[in-house]
Amino acid sequence: MVIAFHKPYGVLCQFTPDQPGQRTLADFGFPKNVYPLGRLDMDSEGLLLLSDESGLNDRLLNPKHAHPRTYLVQVEGIPDASAINRLRMGSITIRGHRCLPCQATILAPRPEVPPREPPIRVRKEIPDTWIQIKLTEGKNRQVRRMTAAVGHPTLRLVRIEIGALSDPLLVPGTWRNLDDEEIKRAKVAGTR
Repeated sequence: MVIAFHKPYGVLCQFTPDQPGQRTLADFGFPKNVYPLGRLDMDSEGLLLLSDESGLNDRLLNPKHAHPRTYLVQVEGIPDASAINRLRMGSITIRGHRCLPCQATILAPRPEVPPREPPIRVRKEIPDTWIQIKLTEGKNRQVRRMTAAVGHPTLRLVRIEIGALSDPLLVPGTWRNLDDEEIKRAKVAGTR
């Protein structure tokens, strides 16, 4: 079984809280014995897969399989061509890890994303920009650290695709079981 879930902002990608009062995956009525395939930090939103299939985690998340993940990233300021090229080229080192090259594109017009609760803090004197980033690795808070490294801190992060899977109709806090064809596509996409 593989489940697609739109993880809302403020939810931990685990079934037990680290601190009292935290929202976790246990709040959403998932079947027993599923676990998240990868993570989204508490401040991030979007597509998360859960499964009870052993081995699928490595298949989807190990960079050697080149399985892409796509994010919509709202950043502070307006990145210039140099900043976007630094993201693309893999020239950023985070905590001793040199990031692999990725795809990075400024989005115009702005993407349509569900409202976030609570909304991000808006500062009238500082513009913001949406970027689409697609990478094949997923170090802890990597996208946030990459955008900060080029001078544009992340304000909002929404994962929209894992490999060939996306589900724009899922609203925050909802989930569904993937059908056999979707599961097959998930396992094949990105294979080198």
